[in-house]
Amino acid sequence: MLRVLIADDQALVRGGFSMILEAQPDIEVVGEAADGAEAVRQTLALAPDVVLMDVRMPVMDGIAATSAICARTSARVLVLTTFDLDEYVYDALTAGASGFLLKDMRRDELVAAVRVVAGGDALLAPSVTRRLIADVVSRGRVAPEPTPLAGLTARETETLRQVARGLSNAEIAAAMFVTEHTVKTHVSSVLAKLGLRDRVQAVVAAYESGLVVPGETGGPAPS
Repeated sequence: MLRVLIADDQALVRGGFSMILEAQPDIEVVGEAADGAEAVRQTLALAPDVVLMDVRMPVMDGIAATSAICARTSARVLVLTTFDLDEYVYDALTAGASGFLLKDMRRDELVAAVRVVAGGDALLAPSVTRRLIADVVSRGRVAPEPTPLAGLTARETETLRQVARGLSNAEIAAAMFVTEHTVKTHVSSVLAKLGLRDRVQAVVAAYESGLVVPGETGGPAPS
């Protein structure tokens, strides 16, 4: 059973998400929080697998709460936002979030996202995440020190480049003429060598290091 905590300052939003998730046989909503500080407290107390985190909340915002949760627990954080180019989401991703969702998503998208993240993967919506990171980096909001990529092999570097461009494992495999299993191995190696939590952080690292520049495309984005 997947345990989920919902953090949003709007009771109707919390209730709606809770109703959708509770209808699933493999998901249990273990708690709700109206602000970031409460989200951190409940995460520590209830140990959810996934936290749905709003960005703009009183007392403590979603960015600070995400940072605290990712630093102190193994819970995976999915950031919720009203805007697909909300600049604050970039900060949440670098704080350790495993992806983000638009609040106008379909029910099946919400359920699928929770399962993907709970399974240890990251949620990369190319139509949103890639544009967000490119937009933020193009305005100069990058880390002061580039992420070192010297330890990566040529294949791992190319895999990271394709991940950052928003390609799925299947598309990367086709582009590099290897199997999906090989791509997964390369991705795991990249994350381990760079000390990254998941694919979202890999995308951030690729932009911050200059491996991929805003506006680059590497093929069709996954749907």
